[in-house]
Amino acid sequence: QVQLVESGGGLVQTEGSLRLSCVASGRTFSNYAMGWFRQGAGKEREFVAAITYNGGSTYYGDSVKGRFTISRDNAKNTVYLQMNSLKPEDTAVYYCARRLGGSYYYAHEYDSWGQGTQVTVSS
Repeated sequence: QVQLVESGGGLVQTEGSLRLSCVASGRTFSNYAMGWFRQGAGKEREFVAAITYNGGSTYYGDSVKGRFTISRDNAKNTVYLQMNSLKPEDTAVYYCARRLGGSYYYAHEYDSWGQGTQVTVSS
């Protein structure tokens, strides 16, 4: 497994922006697709975005399409989530994860998870 450390969360007002970062340990980062998920209080974990190993393709959950952008820098072992036009319903703990295979959209296809970073959007 790989260690993943998220950062960049915080408190922001509606329509504000944040950029989350996730740094991975080890030398195999560039071999794997990566994803972001989120979990609000009392809610199921929800797919947010994913990116292929080389950044060539990206995938988004319906609730964030057009507002969030996932990217990666393999030289820095880092995946990013740029979040714009934030809404109160985006409030959640955001997790990055490494995908082993299969669907990009389901949490069980990911084997390593970070500790999460809290994003709170005030109305």
